[in-house]
Amino acid sequence: MTPEHQDFWFLPLGGTGEIGMNMNLYGHDGQWLMVDCGVIFENYSRLDGETDSCQRPHIQMADPKFIADQCKSLAGLVITHAHEDHIGAVPYIWEKLKCPIFTTAFTAEILRRKLTEVGLDGKVPVTIVEPNEILKIGVFSVEWVALTHSIPEPYGMVISTPVGRVFHTADWKLDKKPVIGLPYNKEQYQELSKQKIDAMVCDSTNANIAGWSVSEASLYKGLKQHVTEAKGRVIVACFGSNLARIHTLAKIAKETDRHLGLLGRSMVNMMSAAKSTGLWTTVETHIDSAHLGYLPPNTVLLVATGSQGEPRTALNRLSMNSFRDMALEPGDTVIFSSKVIPGNELSIEQMIERLKAMNVVVISEDNSELPIHASGHPAQDELKAMYGWVTPRCAIPVHGEVHHLNANARLAKHVGVKQQLLGKNGDLFYISPAIGIRRGAVKTGRLGVKGQTLIEIK
Repeated sequence: MTPEHQDFWFLPLGGTGEIGMNMNLYGHDGQWLMVDCGVIFENYSRLDGETDSCQRPHIQMADPKFIADQCKSLAGLVITHAHEDHIGAVPYIWEKLKCPIFTTAFTAEILRRKLTEVGLDGKVPVTIVEPNEILKIGVFSVEWVALTHSIPEPYGMVISTPVGRVFHTADWKLDKKPVIGLPYNKEQYQELSKQKIDAMVCDSTNANIAGWSVSEASLYKGLKQHVTEAKGRVIVACFGSNLARIHTLAKIAKETDRHLGLLGRSMVNMMSAAKSTGLWTTVETHIDSAHLGYLPPNTVLLVATGSQGEPRTALNRLSMNSFRDMALEPGDTVIFSSKVIPGNELSIEQMIERLKAMNVVVISEDNSELPIHASGHPAQDELKAMYGWVTPRCAIPVHGEVHHLNANARLAKHVGVKQQLLGKNGDLFYISPAIGIRRGAVKTGRLGVKGQTLIEIK
């Protein structure tokens, strides 16, 4: 299956009809361009919070067989941002692709660290792209479009060919005060309308949520209130990649005379990458976790990974009193500055019950009067605004389960987008010469990491 000169195709191999392991292909004139290459984590734990080793592989990704079989026609891989569901599969499957990679500085630094872990540092051609740069990649022209999200340097792409043009949003929201990075630029998105976008391939994660997402900057008041009122240690659970949240908590730690500590390898790695690329320039430093047990509890503010109840993470270990450097005590406070990812409900509930049994105060969105978490994805009013600014001819919802995709399509139709194409992984979306869809054009599946090898997941 090869696109000809009059064709412009979109083919998702992962991330459409599900949340995670994004892997997308665009085809034109005998070549393909891949956008993102991510993983998904299968979260499984026993009632005691430990890992159940009899399950499927923890790290999973879309099977790239379709494009790996014709990798000579793959012009390149562009990575929109550094979240695991967009970047995490690269170290595992790059040898199958052998293509150049294009991304911005912070994402490239995160990728470099991942490649080093598997012995590929210096062996993968990575081009660092400047903000709003336009690059020619094979037969494709790719323009990086700045967005706001819950990680530094999130970008969408305008992918152009002589026969059609797509705006691939990847993950985004419309945040006027993102804490780290610049606010969104309405005029830039309105300019896209002049380019006559044929299709907008759009994030659907929160398409069934009314209103406008909360700004990252608005969390300061609620988080500070809970930290100020706490009597003992405070542990804030959030996603390790959310450097803006860590920045806010660092400010609060300083204002409340608490020592800031980071618990979790991924969080420490993100902070290190941000410092090395100039994204973290404040003077605050965090204390070594080995010193935590010697500090008075009321002088400690910790930021920890494990908000989803993942077995090996810092918060889960604390809930089982098996964390190496310290133990929770009655009167300590755990704040969940995160949302529940579908599928993780039981793991999180079990962890909270263990914390409560230790007489630890647990605060979540449900029992906090002020906001303490902000999603990185657009709610309905943001989707309506973006569709209205960009005015694409067609909407192709991605990055979501079926009900998310359906909600996105309804919104697009409501604001006047003439066509909406609803499909799933393996469906071939025609953008040119005519809008359409071919169901089940490509067989898709999953690979899992078992030891040092990839296995097919049945």
